[in-house]
Amino acid sequence: MISETDYAVAINRLRKEKNALILAHYYQTGDIQDLADCVGDSLALAQWAAKTEADIIVLCGVHFMGETAKILSPDKKVLVPDLAAGCSLADSCPADAFAAFIEQHPGHTVISYVNTTAAVKALTDVVVTSTNARRIVESFPEDEKLIFGPDRNLGNYMNSITGRKMVLWDGACHVHEQFSLEKIIALKKEYPDAEVIAHPECKQPVLQVAGFIGSTAALLNHTVRSDKTRFIVATESGVIHEMRKQSPAKTFIPAPPNDSTCACNECNFMRLNTMEKLYRCLRDEQPEITVDEAVREKAVRPILRMLALS
Repeated sequence: MISETDYAVAINRLRKEKNALILAHYYQTGDIQDLADCVGDSLALAQWAAKTEADIIVLCGVHFMGETAKILSPDKKVLVPDLAAGCSLADSCPADAFAAFIEQHPGHTVISYVNTTAAVKALTDVVVTSTNARRIVESFPEDEKLIFGPDRNLGNYMNSITGRKMVLWDGACHVHEQFSLEKIIALKKEYPDAEVIAHPECKQPVLQVAGFIGSTAALLNHTVRSDKTRFIVATESGVIHEMRKQSPAKTFIPAPPNDSTCACNECNFMRLNTMEKLYRCLRDEQPEITVDEAVREKAVRPILRMLALS
């Protein structure tokens, strides 16, 4: 049986031999994050994918992230450790249904969260991440008619802080939907000095008790800069690995979901990627992400527009 250390040695050898860049999202397991060339949120991964000179990009995240990398780097081979690593939010917005939704709202500019398929991006005017959503929404005139999809929680939050009245697609992330407000309040009573920090994909009641709301990267940066020493973290618990690395003297408590059997909230799709799968992926150069060229040509425009605005 190959040990984790042996996998790491083999992966390091293969990435040098193949001129491969390993990108990992903050929601990956700690061992994969520690091994990656770059660790970040969706915006950072898109930016790195756009500028890499590597021959192979290995995206340790979920399927739409691999698609985004391929859209930006069509001449590169883009691999993911497990093709089954999907996204409940992306799955909640089928392209054909979203196209019909757009037709029902003529004259609207379409803003899509990056957590969507390539086919949905191809229907979009500009893509956003949770990092840059406010900036991009506010770049449009106040009277501009806007559609925002697919995350209703992020869309509602953007409407509340920008004063816009965007039409929202009714989608959500299963991880951020499941946080228990009651359990967060109980944790706050147990640790009164702790600050609740939350991702804007969370439901409004959770956001209302948060002392800080931001993207995954913003949450991480806030914990580094803050004078507080204890945090209740309402986002996928994988990011706590990097929080602890950057602030080892501080305490991070994962906000629990409604499921009473679990103390933290993990994305089952993100956790499909393992060191063994990463090794085999590099060794065999499979599974490979492909995007239809006609779809890619349409999908790249809103992504490049986002990157220009970011």
